[in-house]
Amino acid sequence: MPAWQRRIKDDWPGYSLDLFTYPEHYHEDIESVYIPHGVIMNRIERLASYIMDDFEDNNIMVLCVLKGGYKFCVDLVEFIKVLGRNSNKYLETRVEFIRLKSYLNDHSTEDLHIIGSRDLSILRGKVCAIVDTGKTMKALLKHVETFEPKMVKVAGLLVKRVPNMAERLTDYVGFEIPNRFVVGYALDYNEYFRDLNHICVISKTGKMKYKV
Repeated sequence: MPAWQRRIKDDWPGYSLDLFTYPEHYHEDIESVYIPHGVIMNRIERLASYIMDDFEDNNIMVLCVLKGGYKFCVDLVEFIKVLGRNSNKYLETRVEFIRLKSYLNDHSTEDLHIIGSRDLSILRGKVCAIVDTGKTMKALLKHVETFEPKMVKVAGLLVKRVPNMAERLTDYVGFEIPNRFVVGYALDYNEYFRDLNHICVISKTGKMKYKV
């Protein structure tokens, strides 16, 4: 897909909250729905079709980056399975998990904080697809490559337009967005908002309420 078709403009305000349902307890905490759930799912289905075409008969090890990438990973793998059942190609997938922490409040940290086991030796010699929302990719790739996988591809749901943006490290990009802090669809602000189905813009009230 051409970059302009997945690119969200800098001045895009998002959709009015009145058009959607969302948890009532977030009523004052989000400004707008930035990417509706239906649009997210349609885009993930398209990414799954690209992956099916590119990997062909290779079995892949999917490395899901927790916690923010878990919904993206589940939906992407499910679409790969559905597309396989409806075609003459079937891509066998196994899923492993790594948990990272890269934000404090709404500020990204430069360091890669791996929570739990750092051992990814199961990837050695395998075709690996890293599924993330777009953060900390440079540091994570460096860590993964120390375990000598056969090949590594990266699927990122969101890539922000910032200096040294991660798109050059991402083989399958969901959406290219401005440098805005968004929540929902498993993306959080200090562990809140993961339960939103849509990707939303957090309000100033929300940032203050859940700040640590």
